[in-house]
Parts: sequence; C-alpha cells; structure tokens
Amino acid sequence: MKPFTVLETPACPLGLVNVDTDQLIPARFMQTPRSQGYGPFLLHDLRRDANGELRSDFPLNDPRYRDCAIMIARKNFGCGSSREAGVYVLVDQGITCVIAPSFGDIFASNSIKNGLLPARLSESEIEELLAEPTVVDGRPIRVDLANQKIIAGNRSFDFDIRADWKKQLINGWDDVDMTRSYAKDIEAFVAADGGSRPWAIPRSPR
Repeated sequence: MKPFTVLETPACPLGLVNVDTDQLIPARFMQTPRSQGYGPFLLHDLRRDANGELRSDFPLNDPRYRDCAIMIARKNFGCGSSREAGVYVLVDQGITCVIAPSFGDIFASNSIKNGLLPARLSESEIEELLAEPTVVDGRPIRVDLANQKIIAGNRSFDFDIRADWKKQLINGWDDVDMTRSYAKDIEAFVAADGGSRPWAIPRSPR
C-alpha cells in the first residue's frame, strides 16, 4: 500500500449527508471483476438521470472537480452495508481522502486498509470548507496527514483520525504490517511468559 503523507489536489464539494455504500456503488455493479476498475460506477445512480445521462448539476460531473482526489461530504458518509467495494470505487476513481464529520464504522476501517484517509472535521467546519472559494473554484487544497491539517486558501483546519490508523497510512501498512511493527514487543512477551508459565508452551509430541 502506498504511504499517505501530503495530498494537494482539487476537492469535490459533494455536500451530501448519509451517503451509503449502495449509493457509492450500486450492488448490480459488484459482479464486475475488480481488475476492470470500479471507478466508472462511483455514485452511478446519483450522477445520472433516468436516461443514464450524466447530470450537469451533480458536483462530481463538474469539470472543475474532474481530477479531484479529495471529496468533501456531510455527516455519516459510508453508512449502510459493510461492502468493501464502497471504498474500492472511490480509490479506483482516484479519490484517496474523504473529509466529513462522521463515517460509517466499517467503511472507515475498510478505508484504512485501502490507503484512503477518512478525515473528520466538525459539521460547522465542513460547512466552512464547502463554502471556501478555493474549494468552490476547483483550486487545490492541501491535506497534511503528519500534522493533521487541511489548508484551503487562507484557512487551516485540524482534522481528527485515530492514532493507529494514522500510523498505518503514513507507513503504507496493512493490518499484517502493523502487527509486524510490534515484533520485538511480541517476542519479549513470549519470552517472559514462557519463563513464568512454562507449562503453557506447546510441546512437540515425542
């Protein structure tokens, strides 16, 4: 997994509340092999009208945000079912950071496993960010994970993220890599535990 350090790119002001995983990628598209890429299916039924044409009034279809790698939403982003494809579809579209007041728990956990940063700001800060001219005009904003800051124009916001998730993203670690980072602590525990409870150590049969 690629380490996440600093991201500087336009941000799509999606601004929707309660975006669930079925909206992120409708279930019918999950029959497509991931190797073909899920990006075209992102928010498919919201982005298109009844005739399947792209809606000009939908933020993600706006040319200003076409190359964005950041998305800004309102509360409860990624709620609904536990499908990891809800993260795949964002990553395959090139989005590696979603900024919102809150996230579905499983969605947030899946995001970390796929190198996507779920950055939390307060609801009032989200409203300020959505209205920030830098965002509206499609100019780049900066997300600095090490310092937990989002900089848009002359505005700076401090975002929240769990310390262990931050460590994983900065190092590009999956869960196995994270466990390996504690190898010395684990070895020390096993050695100490073996000395105090020798009967608990499995023995090979004679």
